[in-house]
Amino acid sequence: MTSLEFTNQVQKISYSLRPVAMNLTRDADDAKDLVQETLLKALLNKEKFKAGTNLKAWLYTIMRNTFINNYNKITKRNSHIDTTEYFQYFNTDENYITHNGAQSDFVVTDINEAIAHLGHEYRTPFMMYYIGYKYQEIAEKLQIPIGTVKNRIHIARKELKSALKVYAPGA
Repeated sequence: MTSLEFTNQVQKISYSLRPVAMNLTRDADDAKDLVQETLLKALLNKEKFKAGTNLKAWLYTIMRNTFINNYNKITKRNSHIDTTEYFQYFNTDENYITHNGAQSDFVVTDINEAIAHLGHEYRTPFMMYYIGYKYQEIAEKLQIPIGTVKNRIHIARKELKSALKVYAPGA
């Protein structure tokens, strides 16, 4: 198939892409952009199309993948992780400010004791995560599944939160 034939066939099929794009995006301007981006990708990658296969299905696949990639970019960019639960132990209340540091020594001692009371199977992955290891690295070093690592860190956090609830705001 020559470039001219390919371009003509893509142009004929392009009119049927618009309703599908509208179903995906639910917005007329976004649908136009999606069709345009799909056609651009198709024309730039025409050498990847195998003659004799379904061009319409190929274009729909390009459009769907483009939509999914754009959606993932947008949601990743706009996602906000609420970490307030993990910062609740910071002493932001004016009543906790000390000038001699004695109270902070007690807090550190309590935290270290709480960590020491964790079971070894929970303490090790928690401390590795705390010092900066990624889940995958912890799983490899401890030779356990990544899901187990995440679960043990979660349980360790819950136990520490329970053991240190005296330091929670409003306690």
